[in-house]
Amino acid sequence: MFDLVRAKISKNNILRVGINMSNFLLVNKDSTFSNPKGLSPDIGALLAKELDLQCQFISFKNPGELADATGQNKWDVGNFAYEKKRAEIIDFSNPYINIDANFIMRKDNQISKNEEVDSKNLKIAVVNRSAYDLWLSDNFKNAKIVRAKTIIESHKLFNEGKVDVLAGLKPKLIEELAENKNLKIIDKPFTFIKQSIGIKKGSVEATKFLNDFILKIISEGIIERLLKKHKLENKLSIPKIY
Repeated sequence: MFDLVRAKISKNNILRVGINMSNFLLVNKDSTFSNPKGLSPDIGALLAKELDLQCQFISFKNPGELADATGQNKWDVGNFAYEKKRAEIIDFSNPYINIDANFIMRKDNQISKNEEVDSKNLKIAVVNRSAYDLWLSDNFKNAKIVRAKTIIESHKLFNEGKVDVLAGLKPKLIEELAENKNLKIIDKPFTFIKQSIGIKKGSVEATKFLNDFILKIISEGIIERLLKKHKLENKLSIPKIY
């Protein structure tokens, strides 16, 4: 079974791991496209070791580009967020980490609940084709979603007053709150971003192998140690396992 799974995932002795370079939590700031570092690359390297394969990182600017490369023989596995639309062409493992996605806004805004943000009169800044952009597109019907190419651009839209609400990953939003005392956050996440390992759709055996791998690295405390290594223990949460 191991040889079958290995052959399903990689056609040679190299595991090509697709990395989303725009995720500032999972890829360290000092990373380069040729040498990504951080939690996500560490997970890829561990998976390659589990499969007894060499590891090669294939870096992409954002998750949209990583997803677009599905079926183009550019990567064997991709480390990025589960999302329903992506799952139409990609089989995802169970998550190895969860990231809260929240809203921030100015304190003079009377809104206090996530569902109130879905108002006809509100504009929400998001990063284009991020997992939370896709979630909001599916679940919000009235608010206007304004898409930026990068996280920095989404924050700029908000700070320049071109939108009413900024949607994003909680750790980055907390940085924004620390810099501007006139802002507030809705504490309850509007969704959780499930960071998973994706493969080309169609292999039940490979997906089961990935889920067993995720279970192993969580239950053996490897994820917990990696969070401490990258100083992320207070920013990310480990999924519950059953």
